[in-house]
Amino acid sequence: MRDWQSQAHVRHYCRYHVVFVPKYRRKAIYGALRKKIGGIFRELCRQISVELVEDYAMRDHHMLLMISLKFSVAHTVEFLKGKSAIRIFRDYLHVNRNFTGRHFWARRYCVSTAGLEEQVIREYIQNQEREEKRQEQTKLAEL
Repeated sequence: MRDWQSQAHVRHYCRYHVVFVPKYRRKAIYGALRKKIGGIFRELCRQISVELVEDYAMRDHHMLLMISLKFSVAHTVEFLKGKSAIRIFRDYLHVNRNFTGRHFWARRYCVSTAGLEEQVIREYIQNQEREEKRQEQTKLAEL
């Protein structure tokens, strides 16, 4: 059974698959940051009453979010990217001079609605590491 959300005049089930990439697609999500980035996003989502259903960080950061109809997707993504970049810079990248002006994420992002296929998207997000390893092995085999 799905957890439908209720507001004064509407019931909704809106899940969004959101993907951010580090600026210039740098390989920056590793080590301590990779272990902590999920916690950063969980805390930020809690602050604005967004449900973080699933997330995974590798080269890209994939999230499945339930966003209240009170907020636009763009507003939510702007908040998450901006606040997480500040935390990432403050806690992990202050010694890394490759990220200037505290810009960690690329300006663009990808978002799609999950519809009623939420489980498919959750499995896709959970399998990102395996898929990236498979892609790297394929590239090495081609060389």
